[in-house]
Amino acid sequence: MTHIRSTLVAALAAGGIFAGAPAFAQSNACQDGQKILVERQDLVKQINGLTGGGKKKQIDPRAACTVFGKLVTNGDAGLKWMTANKDWCQVPDQVVENFQQDHKRAQSFKTQACGAAAKMAEMEKRAKQQAQQGGPGRMGGGLTGTLSVPKGAL
Repeated sequence: MTHIRSTLVAALAAGGIFAGAPAFAQSNACQDGQKILVERQDLVKQINGLTGGGKKKQIDPRAACTVFGKLVTNGDAGLKWMTANKDWCQVPDQVVENFQQDHKRAQSFKTQACGAAAKMAEMEKRAKQQAQQGGPGRMGGGLTGTLSVPKGAL
C-alpha cells in the first residue's frame, strides 16, 4: 500500500495556516481546526508505522482498516470544520482542495484495507472449521492431512 501523502498536515503544521490570522480571529473554532489537524498528523504517523517507514513491510489489513477508519472519521470532521470556518480562520482554497483529495484517498484505502481484513477473517474462519472437522481429507491438500499406513500383509 502506498504512503498517504501528508502534504496537508505538513503544510498546515510547518506554515501554520492560522499564523497569518489576526489575533482577534483566533477563536475557539480555529483552535478546534488545529486539534483536528494534529490528530490527523498522528494518524498519518501511525499509518507510516504500519508500512515500516518505506521498507515495503507487509501490512496487516486489520490494523490498517482500523487506522484508516479513524483517518476517514477525522477527515469528515475536518471537511465539516473547513466548510464552516474557512473564511473566519483564513484557510486557503488550495489547502481545502488538498484536504479533500487526501480524504478521498483515505476513503479508498479504507475500503481496500477493510475489504482485505474481511477476506482474511473469512479465510481464518474457514481454516478453523476445516481443522475442527478433520481437515480437507487424507492427503487432500492442506497442512493437516494425514496418511495412515494400511494394516495387514502387503
